[in-house]
Amino acid sequence: MNVRGCVPDGWWRDKASALRRLVTAVAEYDFDGEWILVIADGRPIEGVPAGTRGNVELRYANRSVPDAADDLIVETVLAEASATETITVVTSDRGLLDRLPPHVRIEGSRSFRNRVGW
Repeated sequence: MNVRGCVPDGWWRDKASALRRLVTAVAEYDFDGEWILVIADGRPIEGVPAGTRGNVELRYANRSVPDAADDLIVETVLAEASATETITVVTSDRGLLDRLPPHVRIEGSRSFRNRVGW
């Protein structure tokens, strides 16, 4: 939500379209083979299924409670920490930042959006 929501472009009027645009922008950007995981709040949105698109995977938190995606991000980071040398989390959410282990690299939401051209 905070990557979609860091720019007030009306994303809240059409959340499905905003998520589709985000996933498309990320899938089209050249991350030099890096695996990218997009975690969205709530349950799957019609027309934007969970799954893999090239080196980008979309997962849904599958719960409609506050911080559901944050919970899944933290769980995923902790599970992958031993298997991956570097993990970068894109967020501007101070609450999420406080929950992440210190070795995680952080990129701000607006910086990320600018980088991928979205």
